[in-house]
Amino acid sequence: MADTVSIFVEKLSNLILQEAHLFGEVEGEVQLLRDELKWMRLFLKDADSQCLHDERIKLWVEQIRNVTHNAEDVIDEFILHMDRRQLRLNTLKFLKCLPTCVGFIDKLPFIHDLDCRLKEINVRMERIMANRSKYGLEALLASSSSSTTDQVVEHKEKRGPDVEESDVVGIEDGTEVVKQMLMKGERRRAVVSIVGMGGLGKTTLAKKVYNHDDVRQHFDCCAWVYVSQEFRAREILLGIAYSVMTLSVEKKKEVKEMGGAELGREVCGYLKEKKYLVVMDDVWSSEVWSNLRSYLPEAKEGSKVLITTRNEEIALHAISHENIASTVLNSEDEIAEHANSQALIYRLRTMNEDEGWELLLKRTFGNRGTSGVLTSELEIVGKKIMAKCQGLPLAIVVVGGLLSTKEKTKSLWEKVLASIEWHLSQGPESCIGILALSYNDLPYYLKSCFLYFGIFPEDSEIKTNKLIQLWLAEGFIQRRGKEPLEDIAEDYLYELIHRSMIQVAKRKVDGRVKSCRIHDLLRDLAISEARDAGLFEVDEMVDVRFPTSIRRLSIHRHDLIQGNISQHLGHSRLRSLIFFSETLERKNWRFLQEHVKLLTVLDLGSTDEDFIIPEVIGELVHLKFLRLRGFGRAILPFSIDRLVNLQSLDLGEKKAYIPHTIWKLQELRYVNCWWSEISSEFTLSKCANVYLSIKKLTNLQALDLLPGSWLEGDGLGKLTQLKKLTLYGWLNPYMKKGFFESIANLTALRTLHLKNSWVFERKTLLNRLRSEVWKEKVVEERRLIPGLMSFSHHTNLYKVILSGKLELPEEIEFYPPNLLKLSLEDCEIQKDPMFILEKLPNLRVLRLLGSSYVGDKVTCSSSGFPQLQSLKLNGLFSLKELIIEEGAMPRLRTLEVLGCSAMEKLPRGLLQLKHLEKVEPKSMFDELIEQVEETVGEEE
Repeated sequence: MADTVSIFVEKLSNLILQEAHLFGEVEGEVQLLRDELKWMRLFLKDADSQCLHDERIKLWVEQIRNVTHNAEDVIDEFILHMDRRQLRLNTLKFLKCLPTCVGFIDKLPFIHDLDCRLKEINVRMERIMANRSKYGLEALLASSSSSTTDQVVEHKEKRGPDVEESDVVGIEDGTEVVKQMLMKGERRRAVVSIVGMGGLGKTTLAKKVYNHDDVRQHFDCCAWVYVSQEFRAREILLGIAYSVMTLSVEKKKEVKEMGGAELGREVCGYLKEKKYLVVMDDVWSSEVWSNLRSYLPEAKEGSKVLITTRNEEIALHAISHENIASTVLNSEDEIAEHANSQALIYRLRTMNEDEGWELLLKRTFGNRGTSGVLTSELEIVGKKIMAKCQGLPLAIVVVGGLLSTKEKTKSLWEKVLASIEWHLSQGPESCIGILALSYNDLPYYLKSCFLYFGIFPEDSEIKTNKLIQLWLAEGFIQRRGKEPLEDIAEDYLYELIHRSMIQVAKRKVDGRVKSCRIHDLLRDLAISEARDAGLFEVDEMVDVRFPTSIRRLSIHRHDLIQGNISQHLGHSRLRSLIFFSETLERKNWRFLQEHVKLLTVLDLGSTDEDFIIPEVIGELVHLKFLRLRGFGRAILPFSIDRLVNLQSLDLGEKKAYIPHTIWKLQELRYVNCWWSEISSEFTLSKCANVYLSIKKLTNLQALDLLPGSWLEGDGLGKLTQLKKLTLYGWLNPYMKKGFFESIANLTALRTLHLKNSWVFERKTLLNRLRSEVWKEKVVEERRLIPGLMSFSHHTNLYKVILSGKLELPEEIEFYPPNLLKLSLEDCEIQKDPMFILEKLPNLRVLRLLGSSYVGDKVTCSSSGFPQLQSLKLNGLFSLKELIIEEGAMPRLRTLEVLGCSAMEKLPRGLLQLKHLEKVEPKSMFDELIEQVEETVGEEE
């Protein structure tokens, strides 16, 4: 609740500074409102933790929330009226029919209305604050100042958890058992099930087995799909197809447009000749296997389907469909005894006392150890805390995350124990009570950030970039001096991870979190707490017959809400509308215009149809986040230039046309429009007679856009905060001195992707010059290097992707000093690139793709590539030989050699790579194993 007030206080403060002219004589009332809210915020930091214990405080907090929301509505509606008024005045001025005095007189009614409503709100706030003394709340709030929620250790350093999840859940005994279940050579497809209650670690065990090197090499292809309660067969089949099939952009679109039955046949046809592993995580219904089993063929020996479920009846149902007997196995001896069984069940048990205590210590102390810290008194209390978790790994790791933020004293741990006992007394489910304690212990600034995870569909993988952009748009990130907001948001996420409230799904090559997820029990808690706090609603929880005044609405299933969407859009208080399903139908846009005028976040979901965003989008002047995904085309209206608060524009793979007036939007931080182009070549606004240029967008953090005339000049080089730049298209006309100097000026870059491809220009040139003229190569393709200047000052640049003709400089000083990942494509390099690249001291990932090298031999020399962990060679059609000298690539884990048709024999020197875990294609791996066995045989 305190963060809700904090968000609005900061918003008011910014408005007073930047838009004081709007308020006129009412500015005093606005400042009074802000000052009163600042006082409220201080008390609310203590009140939040006491709501559970006293109904009076709960009511007081609820009243503050309501009046804060009311005040925000009043201010935002006033700004909306002022925007419309200004638009009307600009039109009249343009038509030269506006008397001089009209502007001021036209504003008076809005000022008067705002004055009356603010005075009423300020009176209400005085009464609410007075109730603290009247009803004895001050004493209660004072006593809460020593509660456990104040004992917060701030984690501002950027780091992940000290111990990885898969290493601490106490499931080592199950890993080998389930692995053997999957790798036994049955003649037909077999179903393996991991069964256990929520919080036992089914998904973690399945992941550990799924990612095991032996398992990955045993199967031709593997797929992991999350099922959850919102089961849709087509989405699961689509997930399998994306995982096991290598799809071009065109084929991916074709597959995505298939119906369920057609898609099932496509998947079945591909898997028919494969030994495959498909993991279906979090299965809630027996219908899942009934609907999908026919699309998972039995043709190839040894294929497996792994199911995780809370309900053993679902596992037994899968067995009955296989028409074989059920066998429950819990040891390797039993597996050997029942080797011919086609369906195997592994019951995941709770932890014993020793395992639970070891896990709690690892989560609490991490890799720092307990020496000199864990006293006998502290151990006694700690074991009592562990016992309350009843052997559930999820409960133990979450409590460990909580304890890791506390001082290691007996008194504080006893307070945690008392809090656990109180939470457990409120309901029968021990795990839920402990999770609720961990939520209530969060500092106020993290609570909304955690609850926001509940808007995402169950079991979804959440991209960090999108999450942070949403947090920023919602106003959840509080400023810390001059520190970038994105860095603060990343700190928030790491603190939630450190507390084990959020799990890491994937990491970037530099160790930062690429994506994350939330356990379904914690998600249930987030949705419940968010509803109580009035933060958001999820469509699955909304009773469409009795729509309430919703602040934020997340729509997961279009069919559940589409018929009644007007009821939900008919609330002016709605601030965020997020579709995780098909996009909003065009007929419902009028409801946005008429009722939902104050939106801050609008995620339109995904559609592969052509989509024209209506002109009314310009009415949403408070909009900060606009997203539309899918294939097909999209057109943005010229009214987009009214979205002066827009921070994020995400059109993904849509081939979109964006008006050049987007350069007016100086609050933009993210332009994620890979296939979009600025539709007009004119940069001169005829009405305003001002020069529009990208150089005004100095807040930009990420820019993904097709090249265009906007690249001319030095505008790009002015974006000194830019961390990610992707230019994917026909760069040829703009690869001049000014362009290369601009790249050199972008020293804050972390990732750089430049693709110079004539494919993007070919169609228009053919229309103009005819095919026979094109064949004469009228347009000469320029080279990225030489051209690009030294990256020696780009100390943050860790990932570079270059596509197009270039020559690699031999001077190591040319390259970014902290380069971790390099990908080259279509470069047509003549000389062996390894001679240069192997000297890069920090390089961990190298990709040489699609004619990046046109020679016939590459050599990795002794002591070369000291840090390289992954090497991929793909589409090097002339390559005949890869030589790895002794001492080269000592840390290499993954080697992929694909599409190199001229290479007929195994790369020389593979046997000396001691850390090699994965080799593709599988035939190369099998050949390597044969060589190892032959070598061992000769030694014996």
